[in-house]
Amino acid sequence: MNAPNETLISAAPAQAAPALEVRDLAKAYGETRVVDGLSFAIPRGTCFGLLGPNGAGKTTTLRMCLGLVEPGSGSINLLGHPVPLDARTARVRVGVVPQQDNIDPDFTVEENLLVYARYFGMTSKQARERVPYLLDFANLETKRDARIQTLSGGMKRRLTLARALVNDPDLVFLDEPTTGLDPQARHLIWERLRRLMAAGKTLLLTTHFMDEAERLCDQLAIIDHGRKIAEGSPRELVAAHIEPEVVEVYGDGAGAWMQGLGERAHQLASRIEQSGETVFCYTREPALVLEDLGHHRDLRYMRRPANLEDVFIKFTGRELRD
Repeated sequence: MNAPNETLISAAPAQAAPALEVRDLAKAYGETRVVDGLSFAIPRGTCFGLLGPNGAGKTTTLRMCLGLVEPGSGSINLLGHPVPLDARTARVRVGVVPQQDNIDPDFTVEENLLVYARYFGMTSKQARERVPYLLDFANLETKRDARIQTLSGGMKRRLTLARALVNDPDLVFLDEPTTGLDPQARHLIWERLRRLMAAGKTLLLTTHFMDEAERLCDQLAIIDHGRKIAEGSPRELVAAHIEPEVVEVYGDGAGAWMQGLGERAHQLASRIEQSGETVFCYTREPALVLEDLGHHRDLRYMRRPANLEDVFIKFTGRELRD
């Protein structure tokens, strides 16, 4: 029995540790700091996006998180294991979809899955029992015995995703998983990734498709020059950093129209920017912009809600990155 004054307290279950936690991560090559004090944490069962222009430090960050590149400083905890100290143990529970498909052209679809399973110590029986699920997941049941050279680009990408799931990982790294795919293939992969999250898997996604990040990511970080410059959910970032409406004016005459606005530009929109032949009007009162455009029948324009791409461009600029 309890003592008279003793109070029973039901301890709440401790919150599960993040699937991946990065603190003050830094990496330099010579005088160039590729990653500069980066910190983020990914709750289990969520999709976290790491967005940035070319050269922002995304791939280097992923490689450090996997223990493939030694950090200059900072700490990484991957599925409860310190990296790089215990990276090999952690990687047993991780799947990786690289930017470029690296499936073996000498094997069939099924053989690629079976051979890859050996890297995780799976027995032949375990691997063969896993293959039907993977083929169904990738919608490749009819291609089990097909040679890689006969597959379309979308099929190869789906096979790469299926191969990353051979070990039934808790965390999947996805480095630009839908680059080069047609819309149908992209939508199929998005559906499969949502299925993984519904099953409790954690995803770390890098992508140049802002609509992909908006659809999949619970949280994301925008980085540039190795530093984090914004973090939040897609909806939070749009609401916090961009006017709610955008009017795009494009084609011949758009630039001349913007120049002709003069001081009135500040009355029509909060910000007006030109990129190439398109003028972007960021505004809370789109009716004012549309009324002015109504006097210019030769101009083409489109009104739309602000989106994550607007946030990305605001923070990283419109100039081309190679």
